[in-house]
Amino acid sequence: MPTSLIVLIIVLVVLIGAVIGLSILGKKMQKKQEESEATMRQGAQLISIFVIEKSRKKLIDAGLPQIVIDQTPKYLRRSKVPVVRAKVGPKVAVLMCDEKAFSLIPEKKEVKVLLNGIYIVEAKSARGGLEVAPAKKSFKQKLQDKYQKLRNKEKEEDSKKSKKKDK
Repeated sequence: MPTSLIVLIIVLVVLIGAVIGLSILGKKMQKKQEESEATMRQGAQLISIFVIEKSRKKLIDAGLPQIVIDQTPKYLRRSKVPVVRAKVGPKVAVLMCDEKAFSLIPEKKEVKVLLNGIYIVEAKSARGGLEVAPAKKSFKQKLQDKYQKLRNKEKEEDSKKSKKKDK
C-alpha cells in the first residue's frame, strides 16, 4: 500500500472526526443560547423609552456601569456592541441591545421595548411604526436581478429596432 494513500486515509479520518465534533459542540451551544434567551424573556418588562442615540461602541467606551464591564470576559471587552442611549422615565440611561432589536429601533422616537435590566431584548412598537430593514439579498439573487435588467434592456432595444424597420 503506497504511503500517499495511507496519509490520505488518515487525513480523511481526522477531518470526519473534526466535523462530527464540531456538530456536537454546535448543538450544545445552540441549546445553551436558547435557554439563556428564554430566561432573558422571562424576566423582561414592557417599557416605553425615548431613544436619543444608537450606535455601536466598544464595551469599555459605551458608558455602561463598571459591574457590567467587570462581568464580561476580557477578550470581549474591546468588541463593539450595539448601545442605545435612551430616556427611561425621568432618567437618561445607556442600554445594551440585541442585534435584531437594534436594527428595528428608530432614533429620536418613542419605542416600546422588552427590557431586562439594561438589556433590550426586543422592540415591540413605535410611534410611526418600526422601520423594518429590507432583507439582504444573497449573491445569487443580486446576479439574477442584474441578468433580468440586462434582458429587459435587450428586449426594449430589439423592439425599438423592429419598430424602426417596420416604418
